[in-house]
Amino acid sequence: MLKELIYTGLGASVILKKKIEDEVKLLEKNGKLNKKDAKTFLESLEKKGKEEDKRIKKHFKKLIKEVINDLDLVTKEDLKKFKEEIQ
Repeated sequence: MLKELIYTGLGASVILKKKIEDEVKLLEKNGKLNKKDAKTFLESLEKKGKEEDKRIKKHFKKLIKEVINDLDLVTKEDLKKFKEEIQ
């Protein structure tokens, strides 16, 4: 279910990005937005998108660690400690 949610979000993002780029090009073509402003706007959106991507990844990592901890699953660190103990 999580995988499908991620794919849906990514798909929506790609579609939205394409629509925004098309709309900005149309505004530029109609003279309602100059080329420099269009470029600045798109770069700003891209920067915000990358920042949001980092935030979401950080949040997912935190959630996954909490789930692993709640389920009392063995982590790589636990295995490493165990291997050191039995040697």
